[in-house]
Amino acid sequence: MPSHYSNNSIMKFFGSSIKRLHNYGIVLFITVVIAMVWANSPWKGYYVGLMQTEFAFSVGTFQLSESLLLWINDGLMALFFMQVGLELKREIIGGKLSSPKDAILPIGAAIGGMVLPAIIYFMFNNSGEASNGWGIPMATDIAFSLGVLALVGKRLPSTLRVFLITLAIVDDLGGVLVIALFYTSGISQMDLLHGLLFFAALIIGNYAGVRSTWFYAIIGIGGVWLTFFFSGVHPTIAGILTAFAIPGRVKIKETTFLERLDRLHKRFQETKSIKGTLISKTQLEILEDIKTASSEAETPLQKLERTLNPIVGFVILPLFALANAGIHLHGDLLKVLSSPVSLGIGLGLIFGKFIGITAFSRLLVAFKLAKLPENVNWKMIYGIGFLGGIGFTMSLFITELAFTDESLIFTAKVSILFASLTAGVMGALLLYRNRKQLRTVKHKRT
Repeated sequence: MPSHYSNNSIMKFFGSSIKRLHNYGIVLFITVVIAMVWANSPWKGYYVGLMQTEFAFSVGTFQLSESLLLWINDGLMALFFMQVGLELKREIIGGKLSSPKDAILPIGAAIGGMVLPAIIYFMFNNSGEASNGWGIPMATDIAFSLGVLALVGKRLPSTLRVFLITLAIVDDLGGVLVIALFYTSGISQMDLLHGLLFFAALIIGNYAGVRSTWFYAIIGIGGVWLTFFFSGVHPTIAGILTAFAIPGRVKIKETTFLERLDRLHKRFQETKSIKGTLISKTQLEILEDIKTASSEAETPLQKLERTLNPIVGFVILPLFALANAGIHLHGDLLKVLSSPVSLGIGLGLIFGKFIGITAFSRLLVAFKLAKLPENVNWKMIYGIGFLGGIGFTMSLFITELAFTDESLIFTAKVSILFASLTAGVMGALLLYRNRKQLRTVKHKRT
């Protein structure tokens, strides 16, 4: 296949991905508004009651009963993390993370954007239960941040969007590692062993050439997720592990696929059709062969990722936002926002993210370990530094794991919403101003 075709395909893929993430960001924003209005309306009792409603799943004598909130946070969010894992694996195999030269800048920026916010938080909260929240300001919400970028950055270079996508993916991986290493307690070694055995079965299936998504779904959910749930390791980690076990290889090569497609196309044209609107039995068989060939030319990883994208973006993340962003605002909010927990989260997300992302990027470029993406300037990186401070989804998620005290959870959630909004607005203004300056320069040149 010609190289120009491959490049067009890559740009088309990124363009469609960004458009979807833009739409997901809008849906997520609307859901947050609905949750906030509902939680602060006369009907707030219905909201609380709904989230605390018990839902049970039983097979024979086995029964699993949890509230709707926990089903969303521990169950559905595992699919979100599976999608993150699929995206990460794809980027490592053949995306921006496959080339060390291209990947080092966003990876370094992501590390800086995780380390500095955690340090800032710990400066304000170094003891007691509050100290457990250091992982909260480390996160970046990929849907919201890319949604904001899409709104204000239509004339900004596509390489800037790729930089933010890569940064956010690495950030998500960092968040998963933080959850796995620091927000897991009371581990049942036997259940964990069973989970690892199920994971081993997925790996064996991969190397044995099993390509059925049902195989990975049943063992991943019914095996890995369930055993991790009972082991004490947060079950969302099961989503990441399952994703990494799903094959990222095609069954037939591109040239073989095109040759087979060409033969089937000729056979279909040469086959005599029947009268009416129906096709002949031979033509139907040829079409089925085309479907089989197409399936074999596609990786199970990309197929599942494409299937999960709308489910996660339009169902799971909005449900998570509805369940976790419904904060009943009460008391002295100024006092809440000036508390050590709130200051740690707020300053971490707004300034820690900005300084960490931009400073690490500056250092990598200064020491010639990396270079800025094509057509990207430092003002754009500054804007991305602030967009990285939109923590929301992951920050809210880690909050539920870090704290048990309801007052701390309330404080953290209020701070996350305030800081994410502030960081998003600051990033949007910087990028919008830079876009206008670029347009003015181009106009003068012409």
